[in-house]
Amino acid sequence: MTAGKAIGAGLALAMALAAGGCSSIRENRGYVADQSLINAVQPGIDNQRSVEATLGRPTFTSQYGEPTWYYMSSVTGRKPFVRPKIIQHSVLKIRFDPAGNVISADRTGVDQVAYISPEGDSTPTLGRERSFFEDLFGNIGQVGAGGAPPGGPGA
Repeated sequence: MTAGKAIGAGLALAMALAAGGCSSIRENRGYVADQSLINAVQPGIDNQRSVEATLGRPTFTSQYGEPTWYYMSSVTGRKPFVRPKIIQHSVLKIRFDPAGNVISADRTGVDQVAYISPEGDSTPTLGRERSFFEDLFGNIGQVGAGGAPPGGPGA
């Protein structure tokens, strides 16, 4: 009986380990949002310094136009050896006036995520398709032919 119980316990342990290996993997990417801190940012009251003290450095900032800070966060989930899927996604967009005071704080979610499906291994382009040998030998005799005046340099 003792050997049977040991085999049963070993089998149960092996099944538990196998089931644990197939569990979903959750990953936080970007800014880890704390709702109470996000709600603390008030337009007309806060400025860039107070926002940075409350939320930290932004994920990225605008380079053109009015000053805007973006805090992006995503939670992805995936099974082992499978492409991750977005479970939660949020973007906090904080706009500032030229003096550095908060104008607005807007939040968007996963509804604004653009899913891009690549088309194969190559990017389609306009123009003529050339073969390997046309690419290799296509410019022979073309060097200097386009801009050289008739008769050469000393004529």
